[in-house]
Amino acid sequence: MIEWRPTATREMLAHRSAVLMHARHFFVDRGLIEVDTPMIVNAPVTDVHIHSAKVEFSDSARPFFLHTSPEYAMKRLLAAGSGDIFQICHVARGLERGRQHNAEFTLIEWYRVGYTLDRLMNETETLVRTLLADVAFDLSSETLSYEEAFLKELDLDPMTASMEELSAACTRVGFTEDAQLGAQRDELLELLMGTVVGPKLGARSLTFIFNYPASQAALARVNPLDPRYALRFELYCKGMELANGFLELHDADEQRERFEQDNEERQRRGLPAYPLDERMLAALQSGLPECAGVAVGFDRVMMLAAEVDHIDAVLPFPTDIA
Repeated sequence: MIEWRPTATREMLAHRSAVLMHARHFFVDRGLIEVDTPMIVNAPVTDVHIHSAKVEFSDSARPFFLHTSPEYAMKRLLAAGSGDIFQICHVARGLERGRQHNAEFTLIEWYRVGYTLDRLMNETETLVRTLLADVAFDLSSETLSYEEAFLKELDLDPMTASMEELSAACTRVGFTEDAQLGAQRDELLELLMGTVVGPKLGARSLTFIFNYPASQAALARVNPLDPRYALRFELYCKGMELANGFLELHDADEQRERFEQDNEERQRRGLPAYPLDERMLAALQSGLPECAGVAVGFDRVMMLAAEVDHIDAVLPFPTDIA
């Protein structure tokens, strides 16, 4: 028999609607403009960890893509003078399915002109506590550096550990030699963060992790006072990553170089290389204002707010039955 019923109950739909309303009020009350950017885009992201879904139209010989984040389009708006903006939208990322993952999910993303990373972290915590309501009362606040988190959970300094030490740590937690074959430094760190360190963060708190290695900067700036680190944070609660924020890189040449390095790494991993988003790069070249931005996974926040342990419970139609 074909499964047609939605997975979310009527009560969950009402709860989800109420939390979304609170999110919109949060930003509107602070003077941000809600924007609406395209779901179908011309260029995918080059990030090796994010897999873009291809879209084909019968009247076009070339592919388009579903956006994995509204970030590039929102930065074009910022460069055009939009000021502070937010968006609540569906995004799609391939190869993501599990207790905390669905290929299609909802992001809350916003950008603040002139904000420091600390100020954005404070606003992110305020939003999440607002959306969690009573559930947040028992959660403390915690801030750890990337190094402190690794030292706490693995007794390993991720900034100075040798490849042999990182590989030994991976072996101790169950990764075989085959799983590590050909892996570079950041891949081993990502294995450890994703499977050991991250799941232990925020057991009773909203835990911010900052000072990521500069090699994991993505679209964030590198700290000019200590170039070992990226000006980036993530927020965890009960072992789930809820948010990823940057002090945004506005140097178009450096961003182009990072995209090109991404494509080189994609090819090394046997993934397709993609054309760069020249429109976003042109927007950076024209002048992106000093700003900080963050994306919050709304469905994971809903999991915490509703006190459920599987994302399907907060989604009307997971991709499996969409």
